[in-house]
Amino acid sequence: MQILKYYVFAAVMLFLAAGCKEKSDVNKGKDMAKVLKITWQRLIDEKGQTCNRCGSTEVEIQKAFQSLKKSLVPLGIKVILEKKALDPAVCAKDISQSNRIWIGKQSLEEWLGAKVGRSLCGFCCAELGDQVECRTVEIEGQVYETIPANLIIRAGLLAAASLYEGPPANPCCPVSSEKEQGEGNISCIKSNLKQHKLNESQDENRQLKKRY
Repeated sequence: MQILKYYVFAAVMLFLAAGCKEKSDVNKGKDMAKVLKITWQRLIDEKGQTCNRCGSTEVEIQKAFQSLKKSLVPLGIKVILEKKALDPAVCAKDISQSNRIWIGKQSLEEWLGAKVGRSLCGFCCAELGDQVECRTVEIEGQVYETIPANLIIRAGLLAAASLYEGPPANPCCPVSSEKEQGEGNISCIKSNLKQHKLNESQDENRQLKKRY
């Protein structure tokens, strides 16, 4: 009788364990489905052309996209890049919407604490038939017409870390288990951010040495 009870107990435990594993696998799939979306929009004319700053930004954003995928996919974060075309009619009302980047729910400027400015853009002046000043971004005293990959990567890593904020989503496993995993991922992302900033500093020093 005791042996029978033992086997019944073991069968129940295996059933419960299988159910917990299934939930864990489902939640793991959900965790792997964390998404970091980068949205970039710019003015496109009837021939499919855009201004120099937007064309150059497209090259930079593609570099940043590939770099972020390489860093974040191993942490279970899927990186998506969406490119939106704005027609001249929209930009005539508000040209500052062209060459604008969002990462997650915030703009690139919000993530970096940057300022938005304007400077004259020859292409848009010709396209819109007016003196047009297009978007610039200022950060740490430097003004950018073309948004460089390093700024997009920096903002992307900050946005990625924010994905792990908030309460754990898996009710099956211990709270500490998911919390520790999230904290580990955040630590890894911050480490990538620190290394990225170090690389930026080294690149700047190399550029200064070339000038002098």
